[in-house]
Amino acid sequence: MTGDLLSVFTASFVTFFVLIDALGVAPIFASLTAKGDAKYRRSMAIRSILVATVIIFGFAFFGAWLLQQLHITIDAFRAAGGALLFLIALDMVFEKRTERRETRADEYLEEHETLEDVSVFPIGIPMLAGPGSIATAMLFMSESANWMTQGAVLLAIGLNMLLCLIVFLLASPLVKAMGESVAGAITRIFGVILAALSVQLLIDGLTGAFALN
Repeated sequence: MTGDLLSVFTASFVTFFVLIDALGVAPIFASLTAKGDAKYRRSMAIRSILVATVIIFGFAFFGAWLLQQLHITIDAFRAAGGALLFLIALDMVFEKRTERRETRADEYLEEHETLEDVSVFPIGIPMLAGPGSIATAMLFMSESANWMTQGAVLLAIGLNMLLCLIVFLLASPLVKAMGESVAGAITRIFGVILAALSVQLLIDGLTGAFALN
């Protein structure tokens, strides 16, 4: 039982660590909050994490009920989630995801010259609580056999959000230390890992849907 819980926790933690990509979002957060003082940056960091956590946890708890109401099987959702994550992985490998994040940040800065609340949009949604993280939370929770494995999934999500908060609070010096090349390399490595995870999800979904096992 302990080994199973550790396996579920490890798989969940790694998947969300790659999906949320705190180190990749840090430069965007730093640019969006650059005009504010330390108090403003700290407030935006805490609020954005709270927003994203509430959204992801909400779908984690009620996602299975939503699937049931829509008459969607878990195997179909698993296959669809794998395909979606694979597309996200491709974006990460070829840095398209980073480009979209930067474009969204630039557009926001152009429209809002004064200090605005960026915790909900674009940081909380969709940079942290995006389609990938939401779908994955629903998937892992629906696959959990009991409350202990569900707790392991929620703990993995919670620790990732805590790690993201720490990265945001240290965003400015962290971005300067990493540089754009290092941040880009990390994002690409995460993309390769996510691609492997997504292919496995897709295989599992198709295997279950067509009763191939």
